[in-house]
Amino acid sequence: MDDATARMGTGGRRLTGPRRAVLDHIAASRSPFTAEELCEALPGIGRATVFRTVKLLQEMEFVCRVPLEDGSVRYQLSEGEHHHHLVCSECNTVREFVDPEIDGLILAQAKSLGFRLQSHSLELYGRCSICAAD
Repeated sequence: MDDATARMGTGGRRLTGPRRAVLDHIAASRSPFTAEELCEALPGIGRATVFRTVKLLQEMEFVCRVPLEDGSVRYQLSEGEHHHHLVCSECNTVREFVDPEIDGLILAQAKSLGFRLQSHSLELYGRCSICAAD
């Protein structure tokens, strides 16, 4: 998150007090969250500021968007490079994974169809090891 703080002050972006509070709360978060949950946790910060900050952090690739099976969206700190998600359908735990072979297959498929791939995301849904053990 230190890198996010440093980069937030560049390129015309200001690290305001409210943005800092959003960053701090996200850094302390141990599980995926919604923008609404952030708003509730930070009642002194405007709703628009929370949503814009989450969007900015997503664009900066410090936060990633995780679509759930039910169509809702959660966010979590990103562990860095391009990755995919394993999402537990019971407890909503999200684990990131990297697989260059899958990425290569996706790129090859797009290329074979004459499709210019700009980006992609992959979410796999199931039960985590803890929920599966119950």
